[in-house]
Amino acid sequence: MLKVLECLTIDHDYRYTAAAVFVCMLGSFVSMRLFSKARLATGVQKVNWLFLAGVNGGAAIWTTHFVAMLGYVAAGEVGYDPYLTGLSLLIAITTTTAGFGISAYGGRSVLVEAGGMILGLGVAAMHYTGMAAYNVQGMIFWDQAYVIASLLLGAVLGALAVNRIARPLNRFCQYGAVTFLILAIASMHYTGMASMSFAFDPRIVIPENLLPPAIMGGGAIAVTLLLLALGLSTYVIDAQSTQQAVARYRHLSLHDPLTGIPNRAAFIEHLNRRTLHISLGAHTALLSIDLDRFKEINDVHGHAAGDAVLRAIADRASSVLKAGEFLARMGGDEFVAMTHSYYTRADGAEFAQRLIEQISRPVEWNGQTFSVGASVGISVRNTGAIDADTLMAQADVAMYRAKSGTSDTICFYDKSMDEAARARNALAIAMRSGLANNEFELYYQQQNDTKSGSIVGFEALLRWNHPERGMVSPVEFIPIAEQTGFIVELGEWVLREACAQAARWKKSLAIAVNVAPQQLADNDFPDKVERILAETGLAPERLELEITEGSIIADHRHALVTIRKLKALGVKIAMDDYGTGYSSLSTLQSFPFDKIKIDRAFIDGLSTNVQSEAIVRSTLILAHSLNIPVLAEGVETKAHIEFLRREGCLQVQGFFFGKPGPLTSIANLVDDTFLSAEDETEVTAGRRYFKAV
Repeated sequence: MLKVLECLTIDHDYRYTAAAVFVCMLGSFVSMRLFSKARLATGVQKVNWLFLAGVNGGAAIWTTHFVAMLGYVAAGEVGYDPYLTGLSLLIAITTTTAGFGISAYGGRSVLVEAGGMILGLGVAAMHYTGMAAYNVQGMIFWDQAYVIASLLLGAVLGALAVNRIARPLNRFCQYGAVTFLILAIASMHYTGMASMSFAFDPRIVIPENLLPPAIMGGGAIAVTLLLLALGLSTYVIDAQSTQQAVARYRHLSLHDPLTGIPNRAAFIEHLNRRTLHISLGAHTALLSIDLDRFKEINDVHGHAAGDAVLRAIADRASSVLKAGEFLARMGGDEFVAMTHSYYTRADGAEFAQRLIEQISRPVEWNGQTFSVGASVGISVRNTGAIDADTLMAQADVAMYRAKSGTSDTICFYDKSMDEAARARNALAIAMRSGLANNEFELYYQQQNDTKSGSIVGFEALLRWNHPERGMVSPVEFIPIAEQTGFIVELGEWVLREACAQAARWKKSLAIAVNVAPQQLADNDFPDKVERILAETGLAPERLELEITEGSIIADHRHALVTIRKLKALGVKIAMDDYGTGYSSLSTLQSFPFDKIKIDRAFIDGLSTNVQSEAIVRSTLILAHSLNIPVLAEGVETKAHIEFLRREGCLQVQGFFFGKPGPLTSIANLVDDTFLSAEDETEVTAGRRYFKAV
């Protein structure tokens, strides 16, 4: 050890030693960084990074050796054999590349350390080849013990260097790897130099074809610095590209690709970060925004039109945001906004109204003008007791209240809304248990021939007799069933029960059953209908499935395939609530409907509203031209019957012939198309009218 220190401090010029150490440190840092990249890369990129690491590492090792040799104090003239010098550079680059390569492809095996040992032994091979190129006036002698020690130091420290990269314990291991490589190169060199002793002999003449130290040193430093600069530049450029890619991917992950504004993930991150801070009396207000009438644009004009509307809305709403305000798209037609400058209710209302004004502005697209509205729910965080999830849930509850209202489009959350939401959830749970406990039953309303008054069929209507609440209105529980998806299970029960009961009737009267949009969207729905018909024994031609236009326009192709499968079973298809939706002529032309049902809203207005008369009359004319029978709902008066008969409507349904009733109330009707004496009190107007005519 003392001999090594003596060699370092006495036999070498400290200025060259410092230069050699600098080159060694810089080269080790760059090469280990490049090797780290190679470890993580795959394919051709892995090979490229290994090549750069090997060339830079080998050049650094080689230059460290020769710069240090320039500072070696030797008596007499000195020269370097150009061929052996070049060979030593080749050995340094080759062994370094090989060592890095074995370690990089070694995975988690001992090949990692084996590659490091090859790297360290390569340093020794380069060193002693370089010493063979070293010519001096005198004799050189070697101490074998120090030679072996230099080999061991190079191998062990080289293995440790790659070990810290391949098997890191923490983020500081990369610096340990650089340190071990520096020690491997430096300790190997100076231990190797300590193994050499020199005896001056003036009789030895240095050949003239050798490279002088000045040229050798300058060339070595220039080449190495160039290679190191190339390697470092490559690493820095790659690191910057990686950072830019990460930033780009992060931007993409936090922004909606359609509108370019922040998305759900960005909003949640922003909400969790900002709601932790409340200062100077300002509170956080969260706005849940749902577009009104947007679905109609998407369904009727296509997704391209809907996308254009969403982009325009996002651009306009974003343009009016002030400091401390935030807007994001949660998906579909749902947006959220936030302000951290909420002091009074007026501040929240002003913010919401500002956004609604931008959202409500007409949007021009392909020569068409679209207008949408917005329902906004606002929740306020004024204490640290409300977390982000609760704030979002409260805003959603308020938004649904605003959406269900008839006038206000802005609604602030209050605790009573939670009670209403809990009541709805309780009703949803009760529905499931109610189905299992046979609390549901079917009521039937007759459908009659307009001319004779005879019964042509019945529509099955669902009723819920709750053990505590009594009869629950379908208006109350059907929307909840649709929102929760329970309507599919409930609708299947209705279909099976109606078919089973109708199959036992003596008269082969038609039975009409409503089909929910979720049922029609089910790919297995035709198979379910076929199975129910087989199980109940009902003739397919007696079953009439009523669907709304809204059920089919969302996915026109899928609905058409489903309806054709149902028609192939022999089942009849009726369009329900005609006139209240899109009333598209293309829908009537594309779908094989067996019947059109005019909505009761137009029948109610026949005697008072000229427009209702015109709509009903035009519907009948259209249906006749398409050879599709029409049934009018909501018939309650003699005037209704006379108008519909005069205009050619074949079938009617309504209170004029009787209110919906349970199966027991129609027991006589399913055997006799006219009413028995027991039923005269309820439908005497309809019966007497047809007897009179």
